[in-house]
Amino acid sequence: ACSCAFALATPVAMLASIGAAAKKGLLIKGGRYIEARALADVLLVDKTGTLTLGTPRLTDVLGLGQRSRDELLALAAAAESDSEHPLAEAVRRAARERGLTVPAPTRFAAMPGHGVDAAVGGVRVSVGSARLLREAPPAEAEKLASQGKTLLFVLLDGVLEGVLAAADTVRPEVPTALAQVRELGVRQIELLTGDNERAAAALAGELGIAYRANLLPEDKLAAVKAYQAQGRKVVMVGDGVNDAPALVQADVGVA
Repeated sequence: ACSCAFALATPVAMLASIGAAAKKGLLIKGGRYIEARALADVLLVDKTGTLTLGTPRLTDVLGLGQRSRDELLALAAAAESDSEHPLAEAVRRAARERGLTVPAPTRFAAMPGHGVDAAVGGVRVSVGSARLLREAPPAEAEKLASQGKTLLFVLLDGVLEGVLAAADTVRPEVPTALAQVRELGVRQIELLTGDNERAAAALAGELGIAYRANLLPEDKLAAVKAYQAQGRKVVMVGDGVNDAPALVQADVGVA
């Protein structure tokens, strides 16, 4: 049906490319993803751990109830003890640095896109985004958000008792990488994040890209599908559980 040379040329080139990439720590599932990347014109990226270093540090502990800031932080760290999210590690690290005693939770549940819910010493402790709130965030929280910080709300037995604020650093290679992506012909670059509007806007503005904030995993998935429905080829880059559905749906998922 075709010459032997032609039949051999493409597989050999693909194998050589995949092998060379593996030596650099880049694992590619198959040749068709290389081909799909060449046709891609949309890049969707997660924020924490993808555009940023993924090592946020806690900058503020705001108490809104009767409990002290140290007590509030210890309960939040206990609730976050089994979470894999970078923000959870920031909370745990802050508690360690303050020398706080962190009790072990008797129950733990992760709520993708929302936060965590745990039982600590007979108290229900919920830590996560503003989606946990029944009311608008307090003015003190809005002030922290205006500084581009990521907020975690701490609810004890369903009542908002405190706000934790964290800041992350943009990976130093990101601006150059985005410029190189544009040179490859990708014209649409968009940040998809579960973070708050102001934190997302601050980062997107710094990098000169579009953004969508306060997204759940299903919202990220819907964004990928919407571009694909327009006939676009989508690359999705993410590092967390919240990104998994979008990574699977994209023409090329990069973890």
